[in-house]
Amino acid sequence: MNKLTISAIAIGLAFSAGAMAQSMSKDQYKSGKDGIAADYKSAKATCGSLSGNANDICKAEASGKEKVAMAELEADYKPSKDASYKVRVARAEAQYSVARERCDDRAGNVKDVCVKQAEAAAVAAKADAKAWMKTANANEKAAATSAAANSKADEKGADARKDAASDKRDADYAVAKEKCGAFAGDAKSNCMNEAKARFGKS
Repeated sequence: MNKLTISAIAIGLAFSAGAMAQSMSKDQYKSGKDGIAADYKSAKATCGSLSGNANDICKAEASGKEKVAMAELEADYKPSKDASYKVRVARAEAQYSVARERCDDRAGNVKDVCVKQAEAAAVAAKADAKAWMKTANANEKAAATSAAANSKADEKGADARKDAASDKRDADYAVAKEKCGAFAGDAKSNCMNEAKARFGKS
C-alpha cells in the first residue's frame, strides 16, 4: 500500500487527551495547516492513477483524512470540549464516506444492506459523540456546584446514554429491515416480524 493511501483504520485512530493538553503557537498552527494541505494534495494526486470506484474510494479516504486532521489541529490549537466533539464527528463522517463508496462495488440488496450498515455505524458514532459531550458538560457543571449537581449530572449522563442506545437501536433496525428485502412473501413477513420483535418495534 502506498504510504499516501489512507485507510479507514487510520481515519479512526483515537485522538489523545495528551495532544489536547499541549499548547500550540500560531506558527505551529499555520505549519500544521500547510502540512495537512500538502498531504491532501499528494494523496489526491495518488488517486489519479486509479479509475472507477477505486478512484472514488481513494478520494473519499483523502478527503476524510484531511477533515479529521483539520479537526484535530483545531482541537490542539484551541482545546475545548466542543473541539474534541468535532473531532469525533469528523471521524464518524469520514468513515461513513469511505464505507458508502465501498458499497458501490456491490449491487442489489447486498448494496442496500451495505449502505444501511454504513449509515448505522455513522449514527452510532455520532450518538456516542453526543452522549460524551452531554456527559462532559454535565460533569463540568457538577464539579463547580454541589453533591446535588453531581446527582443531576449522573442523571443527564444516563439520559444521554439512553438516547444514544435508542439511536443505535433504530439504526440497527433499519439494517435488519433492509436485509428482509432479500426475501418475499411469508419469508419476508417472518423476517420483518422477527426484526420488529428484536428491536421492540410495533
